[in-house]
Amino acid sequence: MKDAMKCGNSFAFLCHDINELEHTNQVNLPRVTVVMPLKGFGEHNLHNWKSQITSLYGGPLEFLFVVESTEDPAYHAVSRLIRDFKDDVDAKIIVAGLSTTCSQKIHNQLIGVERMHKDTKYVLFLDDDVRLHPGSIGALTAEMEKNPEIFIQTGYPLDLPSGSLGSYCIYEYHMPCSMGFATGGKTFFLWGGCMMMQADDFRRDNYGVVSGLRDGGYSDDMTLAAIAGAHKRLITSPPVAVFPHPLASDLSFSRYWNYLRKQTFVLESYISRVNWLMNRGLFSFHCYLSWGFVAPYFMAAVHIAAALQIYIKGYSYEETTCTTSGLLLASCLAICTLTELLSMWNLTRIEVQLCNMLSPEAPKLSLDYYNWSLIFVALLVDNFLYPISAFRSHFSQSINWSGIRYHLKNGKINKIERNRGRGPKFTDLGGKHLYGKKGAPKKASFLSSLARSLCQWHQPKKYEV
Repeated sequence: MKDAMKCGNSFAFLCHDINELEHTNQVNLPRVTVVMPLKGFGEHNLHNWKSQITSLYGGPLEFLFVVESTEDPAYHAVSRLIRDFKDDVDAKIIVAGLSTTCSQKIHNQLIGVERMHKDTKYVLFLDDDVRLHPGSIGALTAEMEKNPEIFIQTGYPLDLPSGSLGSYCIYEYHMPCSMGFATGGKTFFLWGGCMMMQADDFRRDNYGVVSGLRDGGYSDDMTLAAIAGAHKRLITSPPVAVFPHPLASDLSFSRYWNYLRKQTFVLESYISRVNWLMNRGLFSFHCYLSWGFVAPYFMAAVHIAAALQIYIKGYSYEETTCTTSGLLLASCLAICTLTELLSMWNLTRIEVQLCNMLSPEAPKLSLDYYNWSLIFVALLVDNFLYPISAFRSHFSQSINWSGIRYHLKNGKINKIERNRGRGPKFTDLGGKHLYGKKGAPKKASFLSSLARSLCQWHQPKKYEV
């Protein structure tokens, strides 16, 4: 991209070959439908939605905002946005109703697919907290056109921490999403925040994508990744698909914990025996690596504490051979830690530079706002808590996602509970209000919330057959 700019292509952030912007090429671009399942309204949503609908894609393009009901705070906000841009973009808001056989997000996505234009060739699923670049849709579409074998194209989130420990834990958790940079575009990892697929795969239910999602599906990305793996279909991730992902300014540690619970819960859902085995393998492998990462720091702390005690009590050097070896290992651990933080800094620096180049009109992102001391703490906290969250998800087999409690049986959703008097009032990452005035839950004291949680913990689980 830099080379293209040096050669005089000021529109390299849209495409490397400026000749592709000629009218004769633009009129032949395929139709794309962007489906955005919405839930709640927060501080970054309006900016994100504007970045999505003001795309500079030259082909036919429609945007479908899908909400659960008109009581969702997102409904009125999107309605105003569509009115403001009604002469410039093809955008609609769709009321999907309540899901009964799958998660509400998947239900909204499938309703959006049903309502897409009959001539749509590609469908792009976006989360409402994704901030697009002007040329993102064009870049994703170009890759799909170049390689018809692509089953799904995905991207990476570049988390913009708000300063709290919880936001840095989420930043650290999402760092492996960028593994596509090291795999030459081909990846097995799928991020549900950005997925482009062939529209005909949904019209014809190819590979069971519709039935797999609709019949008990909890996680859209994990389900589609399992289908891709089972049928040996290609998942790619172009290097320009890096999207700024601003986190809520009031993101608390408890909301991070709720988010982590939802992420570990996806390993409890599966669509086949092979998928179950893979999820069990990921479960064991991730738990082993997480606590294997934390254990050396605990041991190093013990060695350092012992060395300090020996120094204070004035023992001789000959009596401290074991402790000296421990301090040597602790020093090696410190070097490894600095190397890891430097690698994270370098990867983040590259992603920040890339985002600034892809969105030249947007305010510049900067590394100056990243607190690397908190990132180190987040590394320890996130890796320590992941196995705890994973085991909690395994034994509970239920999760509260945006005010809706889902129960799993045999890897699929078999019971959905909606009680607006319980659960969170805000989403975890974006801090979005989940309810309008009519549906807002009543405020409860901390003691009553704790008592209710204890009752739910001891209450026997009931499953529908």
